[in-house]
Amino acid sequence: MNILLLGSGGREHALAWKLAQSRFIAAEGGTLYASPGNPGVAAHAELVELQVTDHAAVAAFCAAKQIGFVVVGPEAPLVDGLADSLRGKGIAVFGPSRAAAQLEGSKGFTKDLCERAGIPTAGYVRTASLADALAALDRFAAPYVLKADGLAAGKGVVIAESRQEAEDALADMFGGAFGQAGAEVVIEEFMEGEEASYFAITDGSTIVPFGCAQDHKRVGEGDTGPNTGGMGAYSPAPVLTPELRGEALQRIIAPTVHTMAQEGMPYSGVLYAGLMLTRDGPKLVEYNCRFGDPECQVLMMRLESDLGEYLYACATNSLSSLPPPKFSQGTALTVVMAAKGYPDTPAKGGAIKGIAEAEATGAKVFHAGTALDGSGTLVASGGRVLNVTARAPAVAEAQQAAYRAVDAIDFPTGFCRRDIGWREVAREAKRAEG
Repeated sequence: MNILLLGSGGREHALAWKLAQSRFIAAEGGTLYASPGNPGVAAHAELVELQVTDHAAVAAFCAAKQIGFVVVGPEAPLVDGLADSLRGKGIAVFGPSRAAAQLEGSKGFTKDLCERAGIPTAGYVRTASLADALAALDRFAAPYVLKADGLAAGKGVVIAESRQEAEDALADMFGGAFGQAGAEVVIEEFMEGEEASYFAITDGSTIVPFGCAQDHKRVGEGDTGPNTGGMGAYSPAPVLTPELRGEALQRIIAPTVHTMAQEGMPYSGVLYAGLMLTRDGPKLVEYNCRFGDPECQVLMMRLESDLGEYLYACATNSLSSLPPPKFSQGTALTVVMAAKGYPDTPAKGGAIKGIAEAEATGAKVFHAGTALDGSGTLVASGGRVLNVTARAPAVAEAQQAAYRAVDAIDFPTGFCRRDIGWREVAREAKRAEG
């Protein structure tokens, strides 16, 4: 079967790497296409240029190349309704409809759904003007959690430590700092606890757990500095115990899928639940309607089952026919190498060498924001540039293996956090002591 993968980041490189191993491609002679891809994706797929906003052009390409299945990596095409357009042409798609993708496309939509379905989450107020937002601050205490309602590339959340900081951030949001994403702002109560990510795939009725991970959102070590799209992750997240995973599935994910189906918006694809592990149990921070980035990279490093089979089963309402997916024991950990200046104004064009040397250590380097310049040199083309990923029996060992690979890469205009996995490394050490 021919498969088309849409997207260009580290998530898509990880998906391409795993899809290329699927029986659909490896055993049955199918071709994996990717658009636009990146130099890393090109090792596993035939790259093509498509405008994902031109739904008719994507559908025409699928018809011309006899594409049997489309995997949509990023969120924007899903929120734009690409899956609906392709399904209308009889093409199987991994990813939710436009209506269902509101779970990520509108934070207010998700908060309202949680309220209707009794899903545990933070208290909130939706505001549509600066005046309303400033008045709503009176209902909350510092720190204030402010979220642009729409898609903001993972950067539309501000945690303001003071009232003045909150007022300034709201002025920025309603002043256009996040474009249309900030036309409405959700103000939430601050939740105390540790964050973790839980993944499930679904065809709209059957729900299958698909691993957990812990991300590092802040740009600086010790979780300091501004939020980013993610500076590293590891999987599994031991803090998300089997009991907590069961509670999250029963109280958060299952009610979401059932409510969406009952309300005429059946959800098909991956549900990425950002959870806060509070004293009262797990609560939903937010949903993403695609695999996380860089969480996808560590999930794919651990996945031993055929990814293509599971994603295709979601798209064809046949998930109940498959056994639970198998993941390797131990830990996968990824370190994001970003361009200096990220997340504000990353320096593009810096040369990158040493990928082969890094992978010779046993790690896998996923390309996130890379390109080839006119001379064929690999260069940085985005904020987050590489995802250096390693696997080992324990978190501390996986961390050491990932940083050995990082140190083999020559990327003078890049940087990374040196403490990915720090919380769990500390917990491992404490357990070892007694």
